[in-house]
Amino acid sequence: MRNHQFTALLYGWIVVLGLILVSSMGLAVLLRFSSFSESATNWVTLVIGLISLFIGGAVAGGKSKHKGWMVGAITGLGFTVFVFLVQFLGYQVGFDLQQAIYHFFYILAALFGGAVGVNIASNNE
Repeated sequence: MRNHQFTALLYGWIVVLGLILVSSMGLAVLLRFSSFSESATNWVTLVIGLISLFIGGAVAGGKSKHKGWMVGAITGLGFTVFVFLVQFLGYQVGFDLQQAIYHFFYILAALFGGAVGVNIASNNE
């Protein structure tokens, strides 16, 4: 992997983690100060994750300018590994089947985002 592809991956990961962090804080405020129920957060967090991974993959693909599907997939895979390591090392809990399915779709969202990001970047030039 070339240096600019690694830089593109870093941009993608930073965008994903930043969006997840900001969304988590917004969701926490929404739960605290509104009548939004905790049972609805399952679907909301899934959608937030998919959108965040798609945008992060698009940023990584746009920075990479080629092989966006690969850069996007690695962005999603890196996020999944990060979540797994935090969960496993911090809480001694592995992925269950539901989480594995969610992360499969997160990786797919980042993959498609990477492909879209390359096409958007190439159209702008």
